[in-house]
Amino acid sequence: MDLIERFWRELAARPGGPLAFRFYLQPLVAVLFALRDGLRDARNRRPAYFWALVLGHGNRRELARTGYRSVSRVFFFAAAIDVVYQIIVLRGLRPVETLVVATLLALVPYVLLRGPVNRLARHTRWMRESHGPAT
Repeated sequence: MDLIERFWRELAARPGGPLAFRFYLQPLVAVLFALRDGLRDARNRRPAYFWALVLGHGNRRELARTGYRSVSRVFFFAAAIDVVYQIIVLRGLRPVETLVVATLLALVPYVLLRGPVNRLARHTRWMRESHGPAT
């Protein structure tokens, strides 16, 4: 039980501690990647990313591969910054905490935004004018 308490206590202390800028920087970078990839999906008339991945529209393996390729740098950068934080502040390594933080700061914003950006872009006037009517 002590490990679980420590896990939550340390996780809750991160946004206010040293290197707190990463709680803004990493989601911002993930959002920028989601915007880029969502617009690319719209131009190529691909389905919304998350739903296509979950429901199996299109090739799931290809979708997972492109998603991984797009967000892996952001995820690993978030993990590296968290490891630096752990070494400086906690004076040790907490791999599970690193996975949780990197997932929340990099993967979640990316997955939540890529599909809606695609759908919004496909239904905007500038996309229809430059690439023909959306289907």
